[in-house]
Amino acid sequence: MGSGGDPGSAERGEARERTPSGASAASRRVRLDQPRPARRNLLPDWDPEAFGRLSEKIARFLGTGRFLVWMTLTIIAWVVWNVSAPANLRFDEYPFIFLTLALSLQASYAAPLILLAQNRQDDRDRVNLEQDRKQNERSIADTEYLTREIAALRMGLGEVATRDWIRSELQDLVRELEEQRAAFPPAGSGERDEGDR
Repeated sequence: MGSGGDPGSAERGEARERTPSGASAASRRVRLDQPRPARRNLLPDWDPEAFGRLSEKIARFLGTGRFLVWMTLTIIAWVVWNVSAPANLRFDEYPFIFLTLALSLQASYAAPLILLAQNRQDDRDRVNLEQDRKQNERSIADTEYLTREIAALRMGLGEVATRDWIRSELQDLVRELEEQRAAFPPAGSGERDEGDR
C-alpha cells in the first residue's frame, strides 16, 4: 500500500496488474476456485420447507370439526352482537359487510394453503409409490433367484446317491453274486485249474 493513498486505490492497482493491458472487463477470466461475492437480494429470504409445513398444519386444522365449531360460534357471536348491542357499540351493521370481507379473506387464504398442502402430499405419495415399486421389483428379483436356486438344488439332489438308492444297488449286487455262485459253484479248495492261468 502506498504512503498516502487510500486502500481502494491499492486494490485497483492490483487489479490492473492482474489484467493484461488492452483486456476489457468482459474478457477477464473468472476464478472458479473462489466463491462469488454475495449479491443483495431485495426479496425476503424464506425457507420453502418451513412454509410448506406451516401450510400443512393450517390445512390440517381447517379440516377439523374444532375449526368448524369455533368458526360457527364466532359468526353467531358476531351477528348477535351487531344486532342486539346498543347502536354506538355495533361495529358491523345488518348487511354485515365486514363479516363478509373477513370470511372472504379467510377463504382466499385457505384455498391456496390447502392446495399447497395437497401438492406436498402428492409429492410424498409419488416418492412413496416409487420406493414401493422399487421394493417390489427387488422382491420379485429375489423370488425369481430363490426359485432358480431351489430348482437347481432339486436337480442336483436328483443326481445325488441317497441311502435308499445305495441300499437297493447293494441288494441287487448281492443277488447277482448269489446267482453267479449258484450257477458256477466254487471249485474245491485243494484243486487248482492250471489252464486258467
